[in-house]
Amino acid sequence: MTTKALKSTATASQILPALFAVVLGLGIVTLTGHVQASTLHDAAHDVRHATGFPCH
Repeated sequence: MTTKALKSTATASQILPALFAVVLGLGIVTLTGHVQASTLHDAAHDVRHATGFPCH
C-alpha cells in the first residue's frame, strides 16, 4: 500500500464512527422531541426496573 492509500483508509476509519454517532444522536433527539413526556417517563421507568435500579 502506498502512503496515500494508508492516509485515505485512516481518514475513512475516523470519519465513519463519527458520522454514525452524529446520525444516531440526531435520531435520538428527534424522536424524543416528538414523543409524549409520559411515554419517555414510562420507558425510563421500565429500564430502571429491568436493570435492577430502585426508583421508588
